[in-house]
Amino acid sequence: MTDELHKFLFEGLPVRGMFVRLAPAWREVQARHAQQGAYPPPVNALLGQMAAAATLMQANIKFDGALVLQVFGDGPVKLAVAEARPDLSFRATAKVVGAVDSEAQLAAMVNLHGKGRCAITLDPKDKSGGAQPYQGIVALHGDDGAPLQAIAQVLEHYMLQSEQLDTRLMLAADANVAAGLLIQRLPVEGEGNLEGARRAAAGPPQGEAAAPLGGWPPKAGGGRPVSEDEIGLNEAFNRIARLASTVTADELLTLDAQTLLRRLFWEETVRRFEPLAPRFVCTCSRERVRGMLRGLGREEVDSIIAERGTVEIGCDFCGAQYRFDAVDAGDVFTPPADRLPGGHA
Repeated sequence: MTDELHKFLFEGLPVRGMFVRLAPAWREVQARHAQQGAYPPPVNALLGQMAAAATLMQANIKFDGALVLQVFGDGPVKLAVAEARPDLSFRATAKVVGAVDSEAQLAAMVNLHGKGRCAITLDPKDKSGGAQPYQGIVALHGDDGAPLQAIAQVLEHYMLQSEQLDTRLMLAADANVAAGLLIQRLPVEGEGNLEGARRAAAGPPQGEAAAPLGGWPPKAGGGRPVSEDEIGLNEAFNRIARLASTVTADELLTLDAQTLLRRLFWEETVRRFEPLAPRFVCTCSRERVRGMLRGLGREEVDSIIAERGTVEIGCDFCGAQYRFDAVDAGDVFTPPADRLPGGHA
């Protein structure tokens, strides 16, 4: 299996979808964490679902920056994080502070006393113009009796609030694959309506009145848009969403995109686009760790070196280790103009 993301449209309907499968990349994430101590299977499954969801959500928006999906609360899983960037590179990690039962679901892992939260942060790449990260937070909720839907229901609620668009999301993950299927209703008018834009560009079919550019559906007499209920667009989305919800975890994890879509939507005309290639990439670096040490302050860093001899920082996402001795630490706090060749003061 390869790492791939497929976008698709339902011809004639304002409904779009995406299917993602992370295989080699997801196994690499687990291999990196295994060096520090493998996660319990339920935590691994949660993290895999979050990685698939973050990749789908990043691919669903036009945003030049990182999308960071976090789940945190008062259970043994203190924090779970998945981050996806515009090129669909991703990384994921979790902080586990207690024992996790082998059959634990989302509530038992994160939301023991109802304090669990899900945060979605959009962190712009270019902050030179004063752009700041945007964060939305929703409470954790969902049916623990449906493992495939627990975190998905939380994200559906978030997307309905933030994008005002009905969304259905199905997620699954095991030791080999993390996968997700997203179905979303498009706006019936405006630039977001891919089907309307396609039809306008192609011209109206013979015998049909021309619609405004990007407009779907065509206006009724008197210039009034035809209501969604009148032309059955609600029913169309609901029908496709119901079909999507019949997918099983095994189907998500084992079927290729063509087979999966044909099995679920065999009565619909589905138009797929060229697949994209997600991959695991960690953005940690020695320079970023230097910045973190500067944030701690020289006094704090010097005290750690006096006690331990070095400052050691490990990346939770990829396991990389960064060590700073007294000379390195001095270099961190020395202005660049005062450094000797080779980087040291």
